[in-house]
Amino acid sequence: MRHNGAVHERVMVVEDDPELRRHLAASLTEAGFDVAVAATGSRALEVAAKEPHPELIILDIGLPDADGRDLCQAIKAQGSTAPVIFLTAREALTDRISGFGAGGDDYLVKPFAFAELHVRIEALLRRPVVATDSSGIVLDPLAHGISGGNRRVDLTPTEFRLLATLMARPGEVVRRRSLILAAWPDGAAVSENTLDVYLSRLRHKIREIGTDSTIVTLRGVGYRWQ
Repeated sequence: MRHNGAVHERVMVVEDDPELRRHLAASLTEAGFDVAVAATGSRALEVAAKEPHPELIILDIGLPDADGRDLCQAIKAQGSTAPVIFLTAREALTDRISGFGAGGDDYLVKPFAFAELHVRIEALLRRPVVATDSSGIVLDPLAHGISGGNRRVDLTPTEFRLLATLMARPGEVVRRRSLILAAWPDGAAVSENTLDVYLSRLRHKIREIGTDSTIVTLRGVGYRWQ
C-alpha cells in the first residue's frame, strides 16, 4: 500500500475498454489511491468538475465520443491542474508531440506494465503544482464550442485546439511554435501568417460571447490568454 495516512490522492481513469478500465481501477485502488472512472469524454468532464477533484488523470486518447487530447485541453482550460498521463496504441513521434502539445504530462503506449505506470504516477504527483485561474468561459470538447453567459459559439477543431492551449495556461506566454504544434499535431507545414489568421478569427468569436477575456499578442514572442 502506498498510503499509510487518512488522505488518499484521487486518480481519474478515463478508458473505454471495460476490461482495462477495471484492471486499472483495481491496481490503483490496491496501491492506495481513491479512484474514479469514466468510459466517455462527457462522463470524464462531469467527474473532473466534481469535488474532490482528480489530482491525476489517466486518459485514453481514443475515446468513443471525443479525442482524448481535446478532452485534456478542455479539462485544463476549466481550471484543473492535475497532471495527465495519456494511454494510446499509437507510437509515432508526431502522436507523442501532439499529446504533449495538448497539455499531457506523460505518455504510455499500450500494452504497458502496471508497475511502470505506478512509477510514472509517483513521479508526477511529487511535482509542485502551480494553480491557475479560470476565465469563466466554458469549453466543450464534444461539440467543439465555447459559451459564456447565455451565448454559445461553434469552433473549428483547429480553433478549438488553439484556444484550449491558451486557456490551459492563463497569463502565460505561449510561443508561436508551441501553438502550431498543438493545433496542427500531424506536423503539417503551417506558416505564422496562417496562425495569425486563425487567432484573428478566434478573437472575433470570443467577442461574440461577450467576455472581457481575450488573446493578447506579444510581438516576436507569442500569445497570452487573459
